[in-house]
Amino acid sequence: MEEIVVQDLELKSLIGFDGNPSNGLILHPDGVHLIYPLGTNVTAYNWSTKGQRFFVGLTNIISAVAVSNTGKYVAAGQVNYMGFRSPIIIWHFQTGDVLTNYESHMVRVESVTFSCCEQYLISLGGIDDGSIIVYEIDKKEVLCGSSSVKSTAGISTVIKAVNSRNRCFVVAGDNMLRLWTLNREQRNLQGLDTSFAKIKRRILCTAIDRLDEYAYCGTSTGDVLKVKLNFPADATAQKPSASPTLVGCFAKYPAAGKKRPAGVTVELYSKGVTSLQLYGDDGTMIVGSGNGVVELVRQKAQQKRCGYGQMAEKRLASPTHPLLVAVLSADVESTVTSIQSMGDHTVLVGTINCELFAVSAATFAVTRMFTCHTSAVHDLAFPRDYSKVFATASRNDVRVWSVDTLQELLRVTVRNCTCSGVVFSHDGAQIISSWNDGRIRSFTPETGRPLYTIHNCHNNGVSAIAMCKDGVKLISGGGDGQVRVWQLNGTDGILLAVLKEHKGAVTSIDLHQLGHEAITSSADGTCIVWDIVRYTRLSIMFSSTVFTSAMYHPNASQLLTSGTNRYIGFWEALDGSLIREIEGSAVAAINSLDITPTGKYFVTGSSDQTVKVWLYNEGVPTHVGVGHAGVVTNVRVSPDGRYLVSTSVDGGIFLWRFPYDREAVPPSSRCSTASGVSAGEQQTARSRQLSLKKSMPVRKENISDISSAQKVMSVLVNGGAVGDGDAGARDGSSSKKICKPSTSVQ
Repeated sequence: MEEIVVQDLELKSLIGFDGNPSNGLILHPDGVHLIYPLGTNVTAYNWSTKGQRFFVGLTNIISAVAVSNTGKYVAAGQVNYMGFRSPIIIWHFQTGDVLTNYESHMVRVESVTFSCCEQYLISLGGIDDGSIIVYEIDKKEVLCGSSSVKSTAGISTVIKAVNSRNRCFVVAGDNMLRLWTLNREQRNLQGLDTSFAKIKRRILCTAIDRLDEYAYCGTSTGDVLKVKLNFPADATAQKPSASPTLVGCFAKYPAAGKKRPAGVTVELYSKGVTSLQLYGDDGTMIVGSGNGVVELVRQKAQQKRCGYGQMAEKRLASPTHPLLVAVLSADVESTVTSIQSMGDHTVLVGTINCELFAVSAATFAVTRMFTCHTSAVHDLAFPRDYSKVFATASRNDVRVWSVDTLQELLRVTVRNCTCSGVVFSHDGAQIISSWNDGRIRSFTPETGRPLYTIHNCHNNGVSAIAMCKDGVKLISGGGDGQVRVWQLNGTDGILLAVLKEHKGAVTSIDLHQLGHEAITSSADGTCIVWDIVRYTRLSIMFSSTVFTSAMYHPNASQLLTSGTNRYIGFWEALDGSLIREIEGSAVAAINSLDITPTGKYFVTGSSDQTVKVWLYNEGVPTHVGVGHAGVVTNVRVSPDGRYLVSTSVDGGIFLWRFPYDREAVPPSSRCSTASGVSAGEQQTARSRQLSLKKSMPVRKENISDISSAQKVMSVLVNGGAVGDGDAGARDGSSSKKICKPSTSVQ
C-alpha cells in the first residue's frame, strides 16, 4: 500500500471573533479589512467582499493584536502554559507570510504595539513576566528590555506608542503611567513617571491625540484621566522636556432630571471605562464602558472673567469636577473592549460577548454585525439534505447560522439553562432541543416560536436526543442513564418506553436508517443497540473508556465509537463484537466523530484541539486541521459533502473545506431489503403521517425557507421576541428593540 502523507485541512471561514483581548478589533489603514483574533488564528476580514484570510502560526489563545501605522505588518501574542515562554509573531499583511517571531515573555503577552515608523515592535508581558521588550523588525533581533513593575504601583496592562516620535511609548496600569524613551545607541530604556498625587486609579485603556500633546486614560473607577505628555514643540525631539503631568480626572455631568444622592455632582461610567477612541482634534471622544454603554462625549469649557467684562475659556483642572458632556449614546449590553472609527459615518464596537456592532456616527443607531458563542458548544446539527444552515447548542441558547453569510439567523434563548443537544426534524419544520433542566423543547425554524415542551423527561437533565424519520418517535437520553422513547403528537410528548441499562450519563444517540434500531453510548463504558419497536436490548459493547460518541456506518453493517481512551473502535453491528481499534490521538480523548454519506471517510475532533479526516477502510488519517484554541467538542460533515464544521469549548465555529469530492451514495442492500419493521407497522406509520398532515395548518414553517436577511435575532422562551421587535408585535408579546442583523453598512 502506498504511504499516505497527512496534509493540512484548508480553513474556509470562521464565525465570530474573540472579543476578550483589549483593542483586539482593529481596522486596517486601508479602511476595508478588519483584523481580529479567533482561536489560534488572526483573521483579516474584507468588509467589501466578505472574504477572510488567516494569519497562522500561534498555538494557543491570542491575547494581544497590533497593526502597524501603514498596515504593512500584523503582530500577535498569545497565552502559554505556566513555566513556558509565549511567542510573538509578525506577519506581512499582503502575503500572510511569517516575517519573524520571538519568545521573550513568560506565560502571557499582555499587549503589543508598533512604533510609528514601523521599525520597532514593543511588547508587554503579563503578571508572571513584568517586562517590556523592544524588538527591531529589520534586524530580527531583540534590541533591549526593561522591567515594567513599579515599586509603588501594581501591574501594567496597557502599552501605547505615540504618533510622531518613533522611540517613545506609554505604559499604564494599576496606579501608574510611565513615558518610556528608547536609547538606540546604548540599547536601553529610560522612563518618566506621572505623579498622580493622592489620586488612585487603575488604567484600563489609553488614547493619545494626533500631536502627542495629551494622553487620555480610561479607568476602572469610571472616569477619564487627562495627562499632558510635555513633548517639545519640535516633532523631531524624542525626549520630553519634563515628566508627564496630570491635568485632571474627568467624569460626566449628571443627566438632567436624574435623581442622585445629595452632594454628588458627577456621574461615573458603570464598571469602568474599558475603551477609548479620540474623535477629532478638539478632545471629543467615543467612550465604551463596562456595562455596554457607548457614548460620544466632548469636553466642556469653563468661562472665566479676565476683566473689563471679557470672558476667556479655560479647561477645568480640578480632578473633582465634571468636564465631559454626553452628546450621543448607545447600549450594546456587554463590556466594550474595542472601538474603531470606520470613515466619518460608522463606528465599530467589539464586546466581551464576542459581538461586533456597527454604530452610526450621526444617530448612534446600533446594528449587530457579528455574533459568536461565548462558552462551550455542546452540539451541532444540519437539517436533512440541506447544507445552507446549521444549528448549535450552548449555554442559554440555540442558534441557527447561515453558511453563506456567516451570520446568525435565529437565536432561541432559555435563560439560566444549558442546551445539551439539538436536532432538526426530517421535514425541516421543527428544531428540537434538549436542556439540562430536564425538558425537551421544540421551536419553529423561521421565527423561533415555541411549539411544545415535554416536561420532566429525565431527573438529571436531558443529555442526548435523536428523532426518527417519521417525525413521530423521539429518543432521549439523560444524565441518569435512562433512555426514553416518546411519541410526539404536535402539542406534547407521550412516553412509550423507558430503557434502563446504562449506569452513567448517555452521551450520544444514533438511529438506524430504517428507524427500528438505535445505538446509545454512555459514560459508564458501554454502548447498547436497542430495538425501539419492541423496546428490548439487542447487543451491548464494553470498553475501558468513557464513550463520547457512537454511530452507524451508512450501510448499517458496522458501528463506530470514540472515547476518552484515545481509540476509535470498529464493531460488528450484528452481535457487537469488536473488529479493530485504531489510535485516534496520541495524547487526548476523541470527543466527536461523523461519517460521510458514502461511508468512505469519517472525521474526528479531539481534546488536542485538532480535526482529522480519515479513510474508513484503511483506518489512517489523511488531513489534519489545526486552529482551535480549545478542546474540539463537535465535528459534522455537511450533507452536500463540501465542507465540515467543528466547534470548541471556547465558542469558536470553524468551517473547513472537505478535501474530497462528493461521491454518489451507493444503494445499500441491507438497508433497502432487510427491515426489522413489519409491513403492518409500516402501514400504520404512513397512516399516522397522513393524519398529521391533515391536522396541521396550511402555513407551516420550514428550515429551507429561512432567509439570509432574517430579522428575528433572539427569541426568549419566557417572554417576547428580542431583536427587531416586529415578531413580538405580531404574536402580541412584549418586545424590546435592540438591534437587527445586517451584512453591510450603508
